[in-house]
Amino acid sequence: MSYTFGPVPSRRLGRSLGIDLVPFKTCTYDCIYCQLGPTTNRTVERTEFVSWGPVLADISRKQNSHFDYITLSGSGEPTLCTGLDELIRRIKVITSVPVAVLTNGSLLWRSDVRRELQQADLVIPSLDAGDESRFQHINRPHDSISFAQMLEGLIAFRREFHGQYWLEVFLLAGYTSVDVEVHKIAEWVKRIGPDRVHLNTVTRPPAQSFAEPVPRERLVRLAGLFSPQAEVIADYPHTASQGEARASENDILEMLRRRPCSVQDIVSALGLHTNEVIKYADEMCRQKRIEPVVERQGVYYRVIRPNDRSTGNTGV
Repeated sequence: MSYTFGPVPSRRLGRSLGIDLVPFKTCTYDCIYCQLGPTTNRTVERTEFVSWGPVLADISRKQNSHFDYITLSGSGEPTLCTGLDELIRRIKVITSVPVAVLTNGSLLWRSDVRRELQQADLVIPSLDAGDESRFQHINRPHDSISFAQMLEGLIAFRREFHGQYWLEVFLLAGYTSVDVEVHKIAEWVKRIGPDRVHLNTVTRPPAQSFAEPVPRERLVRLAGLFSPQAEVIADYPHTASQGEARASENDILEMLRRRPCSVQDIVSALGLHTNEVIKYADEMCRQKRIEPVVERQGVYYRVIRPNDRSTGNTGV
């Protein structure tokens, strides 16, 4: 089993080598907008999901690839994995590439989590709501996590962390993109005081179909309400260079195991020609290894998992 994926183009981090530390959809939240689908194991119990040896070996094997960050992210909430400080220290022994952590921020109220993340160069938590009601409706957290507790963690970590602290704000049409809700979130952001603020919205098929995207023009207007002024990151601006190595069906499957992707997502990440991606996708659909999903944002492909009850539900 591989614990790394990519390097893939990142909206914020250039080319990022991802590290997946927790089982698929093991998370503290069950966000209505999650591109990975509904959470199957909602928990706050931290444990050692993997041993560091295989993870470090994976990173070493990728040393010949160019990447700008090594990113702890993946298929669930990475701070559920214990011993992150030791992992980050050992990564820094074998490479000088900076380490980033993408987290929903739900466990930053815990002193052990804050302590372990001190070793990172960059931490990007998220804030998707301005009050308890919206927090419960959008993030659907574990019963033990309250909005006040989560927010306390974001503020405490800002005081203690000496690396770069970027905050992602994920807005949804009809829920948190209306002025009154955005102002609530912006006030909390000001209290947290991150180095950067990123605005995001739905760009891939969400866990719940009623999670609607905010138009880019609206996000651009809302960016000015935040301090520091927010950056809109709801697209992939990076593309793969012509000279990068060709990828196989297995490379595409590795991407799709993490999240649904469009043809263009795969082209940008793996450096394949569009016609090649379509050829691979058509063949894997015939083999019933993946299936297309049609959303308003376009057509995406996802891996067919053993417990899926239906396939080919869109007829592209």
